[in-house]
Amino acid sequence: MLDLIPSLSGWAPALARQRFAVATIVAASGSVPRPVGTSMLVAESGEVLGGLSGGCVEGAVVALAQEAMDDGGTRLENFGFSAADAFAAGLTCGGGLDIHIQPVALAPSGGAAHPLRTALLQLADLGPDQPVALVRLLGLAGGGAVVLSDPATFRLAASPELMALLHGEQVLHGEALLQVESIVCSGGTGVVSIPRPGDCPPDRTGHGQPSGGPAILVESRLAPPRMLVFGANDFGAALVPAAKLLGYHVTLVDARPAFAGQPRFAAADQVVADWPHRYLAAEAAAGRTDHRTVAAVLTHDPKFDIPLLETALALDLAYVGAMGSRRSHLQRVDELLSAGVPPERIAQLHSPIGLDLGAVTPAEVAVSVTAEIIAARSRAASCLPLRETSGTIHPHPIQLDPAPAPAPTDVDKQEIAWT
Repeated sequence: MLDLIPSLSGWAPALARQRFAVATIVAASGSVPRPVGTSMLVAESGEVLGGLSGGCVEGAVVALAQEAMDDGGTRLENFGFSAADAFAAGLTCGGGLDIHIQPVALAPSGGAAHPLRTALLQLADLGPDQPVALVRLLGLAGGGAVVLSDPATFRLAASPELMALLHGEQVLHGEALLQVESIVCSGGTGVVSIPRPGDCPPDRTGHGQPSGGPAILVESRLAPPRMLVFGANDFGAALVPAAKLLGYHVTLVDARPAFAGQPRFAAADQVVADWPHRYLAAEAAAGRTDHRTVAAVLTHDPKFDIPLLETALALDLAYVGAMGSRRSHLQRVDELLSAGVPPERIAQLHSPIGLDLGAVTPAEVAVSVTAEIIAARSRAASCLPLRETSGTIHPHPIQLDPAPAPAPTDVDKQEIAWT
C-alpha cells in the first residue's frame, strides 16, 4: 500500500465519497513481478490506481473487487500459471500470488468511517519519503487498520490504538506481537499469522504461502538511507544523481567551499563545506548515520582520505568505498594500519571502488559504484568488485598486428594520475 502514497492525494475525493476495494498481495512464491504489500485500489466508478502484476491478473482482480463491493465480503484469491488453460488469468512468469481483496463501504449516516478508508486518507497527506507504517488485519470482520507515524522508534506498548485493535481481536500471542514490532521497526513488510487456541506458533508468511486464516499485514517505511559523497569533482557530480535514483538522501561533502558550491552539485539534498572526517564524526555523534548509510570517498587525496577512512571504518556503515588505483589502495592500507585501524576493518573497505564494468567516464564510474552498492546490499554473489580482481583497472584492447605505441589516451592519463 505504501507504494501508492505519491498518487493517493489525487484520489482523496474518491476515497472519501464512494465505495472502493483494496487488492493486496499477501503471499508470493516463485518468480513474480511485485512483492508482498503491493496494492491496487478499485473505485466503484471503475477507476483503478496501481497494479499487481504488470497486467497478467489485473482484469480478473478488478472483476473480483466489483463483486466484493457488491456483496461486502472479502476475498483471498490465488493466481498462478495454468498450462491447461492458456486464457485463464494467471502469471506467465510461472510464480504464484495470493491476493486479498477488502471492500470498503460508505459509512452509515452518523456512523464511523471504515478504518481502512481513514488510514488511506491519512496516507494521502504524507510526502513520498516520509517515514510511516501501516498495520492491517486480514481475514477478520471490519478489516482494521492503523497508521504509525514513527516506525523507527515504534514500541507496541506505546501505541494504545494498535494495542486496542490487536487485543480487540484477541491477538494475544506474544510471538505474533513481537513479530509485528520487529517488522515495523526494521522498515520491512510481512504477514504474521494470528494463532487461535490450539494453533501452532505464528508464522511470518510474507514470502511463502499464506496460512489461510486471519493475519496481520505490516508495511513499514523508514526515512531514506543516506549516501555521503566525499569529493566535489567530476565523479561526485556524476554519482549524486545516480544515488538519488536509488532513493538515497545524498549529502556532498568537500573541504573546499569554491568546489562544493558549484551549481553542478545542486541535485544533492545537502552540500557541506567541511573537512570530511570532521563532518562524518559529527554526524555519527549526533546519531545521523546508521547501518544503512553509504560513504563514497572520491577525494583521492591522502590528507582527506586517511583521516576520513579511519573515521568511517570505525562506524557500522552499510558500505565504505574509496576511489583510486591499486597502488593508491596499497598505500592507503599501509597508512591505515600505521594509524591503528584493525585489519578486519580495513578488509571491509571497497577499494578500488566499484564493480569491474570497464567503466572509464565519470558517468560510467557512477554506474560501477552504484552497482557495487546494490550488490553489497543484496549480497549478490555473482558480481565481482574490483578489489577481488587483479590486473589493470582499465584493460587495453588486444592488438592483433604490430603497431607503434599510441600516444597516451585520456584513460591512460587518468590511470597515471591515480597512481
